[in-house]
Amino acid sequence: MVAELDDSYVKVAKVHGTLAWHSHDDEDELFFILAGRLRIEMESDTVELGEGEMFVVPKGVRHNPVAEQECLLMLIERKSTLHTGNVVTGKTRSLAEQLREV
Repeated sequence: MVAELDDSYVKVAKVHGTLAWHSHDDEDELFFILAGRLRIEMESDTVELGEGEMFVVPKGVRHNPVAEQECLLMLIERKSTLHTGNVVTGKTRSLAEQLREV
């Protein structure tokens, strides 16, 4: 986490590979690409994002973020947002793990 904004966290993450198909029933999730490329697969569409581009996944929409190469991104999401929604995989991180200083 790099900042708090009202009831939201601003997080920076380095990602590579596929996360998991999941949704957030009550929270939107904003992805802003700082470096690299990210594909956000959704059941009805796929969005390809490059550096400087942003996309908001609306609450309740199943999505799967995929980075073919290493990607640096900023996320803005409510503090109640679970990393992979109600899906738990080997890549799922607790809030404490997400907020630790690197």
